[in-house]
Amino acid sequence: MSWQPDVLGEGYEQLTLDLGPDPDGEGDAAAVLVRRATRDGEAVDGAVLYVHGFSDYFFQTDLADFFAGRGHAFFGLDLRKCGRARRDGQTAHYAGDLEHYDVELEQALALITAAHPGAPVTVVAHSTGGLITPLWLDRRRRAGRVAPISGLVLNSPWFDLQGKPVMRGPFTQALRVLARVQPFRDLDLTDSVYGKSLHISGSGEWDYDVALKPLEGFPVTVGWLNAVRRGHARLHQGLDVGVPSLVLRSDKTHYSRTHSDASDRADTVLDVRQIARWAGCLGGPTTVVPIPDARHDVFLSLAEPRRLAYEAVDAWLDARTRTRA
Repeated sequence: MSWQPDVLGEGYEQLTLDLGPDPDGEGDAAAVLVRRATRDGEAVDGAVLYVHGFSDYFFQTDLADFFAGRGHAFFGLDLRKCGRARRDGQTAHYAGDLEHYDVELEQALALITAAHPGAPVTVVAHSTGGLITPLWLDRRRRAGRVAPISGLVLNSPWFDLQGKPVMRGPFTQALRVLARVQPFRDLDLTDSVYGKSLHISGSGEWDYDVALKPLEGFPVTVGWLNAVRRGHARLHQGLDVGVPSLVLRSDKTHYSRTHSDASDRADTVLDVRQIARWAGCLGGPTTVVPIPDARHDVFLSLAEPRRLAYEAVDAWLDARTRTRA
């Protein structure tokens, strides 16, 4: 394995992690770890492992710069079949069990600790990543392996299935049956409103690769959503991630099939009331901060809510530093 130049350009490198045969039968699996190179004069006394959400990949260089400015070496992980890591013939973002991701998460963590021995690591995750990582940390804690993780920052984590109650009852029950026979079936749940609010081709200011993050999102498959619902059920039973957590979310949800100004000032993907309801299931000290007018990815919001989101992380990091001192 060797670090190679990344598509983000100068100052970013990527490393392909070979994961072996895919448990879901789609060839050999791989993940890609991206690092922001430490620049002259930047001190490093901690590190960040960033995990993206569904129909997403790591491209948020402003987020990397923010943490680097606070002494954290930054690493972004594209999970198997996601972003840079997806191979020909693989179903985008598909995993039949969220625990499959433990393999690349552990490999990435080992590489980070080898590069920065003794540095505390903060896990930062968005949306589906905000479900995957607490489940992983709970498993690590139960195995007696909390260190070197020292904190968890969740950006609009997916804690429950949005929509009408039938989605969390009969629909979820049907998924369990259908996942056994048609796991790769497309549920036709794509929507382009959120993508239009982010990308420069719409009302956003972000120029990311729409082949890796389509405006309408990748297809939602039966087996993957069933895995997510099993993850939700485990979360709702109560976890203990073993470290303090910060949960950021918008102050409101706005669902619509057409893009409008309201789409830029709300979470158009998840129900923020569900995030508020289930945040206590993380275990340990948990700080929840609603960000007025934030988008689903609070760090890709309009300028003012984005500033408030970074201020919330700043305050939380300062409090963590004082606690460790």
